[in-house]
Amino acid sequence: MSISKEQFSLSVALVVKSAFDDGILEDFIKETGLEPVIDWSPTTVIMRAISNGIRPDGVIITDDALADLLEDELVDTASVTPLVVSKVGVGVLRGSPLPDISTVEAFKKALLSARSVAYSMGGQSGLYFAPLLERLGIADQINARATRIPSGFSAEKLCSGEADLAVQQISELLAVEGTQIVGPFPEEVQKVTTFSGAALTGSVHQDQVRAFLSFLRRKAAADSFMKFGLDLQ
Repeated sequence: MSISKEQFSLSVALVVKSAFDDGILEDFIKETGLEPVIDWSPTTVIMRAISNGIRPDGVIITDDALADLLEDELVDTASVTPLVVSKVGVGVLRGSPLPDISTVEAFKKALLSARSVAYSMGGQSGLYFAPLLERLGIADQINARATRIPSGFSAEKLCSGEADLAVQQISELLAVEGTQIVGPFPEEVQKVTTFSGAALTGSVHQDQVRAFLSFLRRKAAADSFMKFGLDLQ
């Protein structure tokens, strides 16, 4: 990747893509003249790339993954910036009936009644959802007709007709036009994930990364995050 003096590279979890596309990136570029060049991937994919020697200027990933990078001294401690809190939810194609998922039993019934449930195996939601199905005792029934994707947006499978329920971080479900949120998982089985950003040690663009992360803490950015189901940490 060729980076100009006004650009810097970021590897960013998909969870914030909708909010970034909602004006955050455009506003930052307009105000500063700096342009983040973003590789959008699940945290697991970003971590794998870093372990293979890829070095973006900065990352926005789960706090657990960032802790591993801190331990390995791969990120600048002083640049670490808490960003958003995300919940996992269920989506349907807009206009479809909304199943009841208000209790664990209703949630199980909705999943079992679906023709196919789409979920991503590589993202944080899928890494949580697959074992959750085992805990709920319905893994075999759901996976026999599930639409599983390695990464990306599970709600795209609603639009293609391959699934009638999609499971993912709520902000990622909303990234796909035409998706209607049924709601978050019931609290008893909810997975709350926190995401933060940091500059990598050795980057010559640490100041630019820090400026962008600081921008993401402003009210305008917070409003965009909230619009897509994310709260600031």
